Amino acid sequence: MRQYLIPEKGQFYKANMHAHTNISDGNMSPEEVKQCFLKMGYSIVAYTEHEVLVPHNDLTDDNFLAITSYEVSLNDRWPTDFQFEKTYHLNLYAKDRYTSVSSVFSEKNFWIDHSVDYISEECRKIAYTRHYSIEGVNDLIKKANDDGFLVCLNHPVWSVQRYPDYAGLKGLWGVEVYNGCDQGGFIENTQAFDDLLHLNENVYPIAADDSHSEAGSGRGWIQIKAEKLEYDTIMGALERGEFYASTGPEIHEFYIEDGVVHASTSDAVQIRLLTERRCAWGANGTEEDPVNKASFDLKQYIADSKRNTNLRCRPWFRLELTDRRGKAAQTRAYYLDELNLL
Repeated sequence: MRQYLIPEKGQFYKANMHAHTNISDGNMSPEEVKQCFLKMGYSIVAYTEHEVLVPHNDLTDDNFLAITSYEVSLNDRWPTDFQFEKTYHLNLYAKDRYTSVSSVFSEKNFWIDHSVDYISEECRKIAYTRHYSIEGVNDLIKKANDDGFLVCLNHPVWSVQRYPDYAGLKGLWGVEVYNGCDQGGFIENTQAFDDLLHLNENVYPIAADDSHSEAGSGRGWIQIKAEKLEYDTIMGALERGEFYASTGPEIHEFYIEDGVVHASTSDAVQIRLLTERRCAWGANGTEEDPVNKASFDLKQYIADSKRNTNLRCRPWFRLELTDRRGKAAQTRAYYLDELNLL
C-alpha cells in the first residue's frame, strides 16, 4: 500500500518562518516585508518581532498569509559583553491568528526601545520571569504550548549552544537547520535537530531567513503542502509536519510503498535517506549528470527494527538532498510505528 510522506493532495506554499520588520530591528515595514517576499514567490511570512507579539492579519489576503508570531530570548547574563553570552532564542507561532497575548511575555527582556510602543494592554499585565536553565526554558515552552503556540529553537550555532544546552529540552516543535546568520559566518546545520531526534524528541527541521532587510531575504524557507492558503489549514499542516526545509532544492514527491521509499526531486548531486542508526542510503549524481529520482529499499531495515527489541530510540528515516551549489533540503523524520510498519 502506498503511503504519502509529503501529502499527495494540495499545493506547495513557500514560507519564511523568521522575519523582522521596523517594529523591532528590521529596516522594512510589515507591508514592505510582504511585498518583498511576494516578489520572490513566497505565500507566507511569520512576523517574528523580538519580544513583542504583533498580529498582522490585515496583511492577509487571497495570495498572502501573515502568521501571528514573535521571538523570545533568554540570556545567561555572563558578566561581560554580549558576544560572550550564551542565549536561547525561540520563535512562538500562534495556532490561532487572533492571538494577542502570551503568558511568557516579559517587558524586562525588551532591548529595542521603540518596540515598547507595540506592547498590548493585555501583555502589559503579564510579569513572567524567565530563567536561563533547562528547567526555565522547559517551563517557557510548556506555557507557550498551553497558550496554543508552536515553539521553534532558533539558530543554535549563533546562540553558542552545545549538546548540554539543548539535550534536555522538551516540547519543541521545530529546530532551525538553516538561518540567514550564515552571512555573518555562523553556519547552522542539522546537529541539534538530529541530536533531539535521537533523544526521542519529535522535532521538525526549519530553514529560515531571519530576515532584517531585503538583501537578507530569500535564502532559506519551508515548503508547506496544504489544500488552501488559509490560516487554520496552514497551521494544521505545520503542526503535522507536512512540509520540508530548503535553501534551494525541491522535493516533488515522497512516499513509501511495499517497504520501498520513493523520492522525486529537482536536480541533485546526492539524495540521501538517513536513519537513527548506522543505516543509510544514497543516490549519487554529478554536476553534469544530476539525479532527480531515487528509490530506497527499507525492507531489511524494517525487519531488523522488528527483530531487535533493545532499540536506542524509535526507528525513523528522513530524506536529505544536496544540489550542485551545495544547497540542501531536509524532510522531517518519519517513524516506523507512525507508519504502522513495526
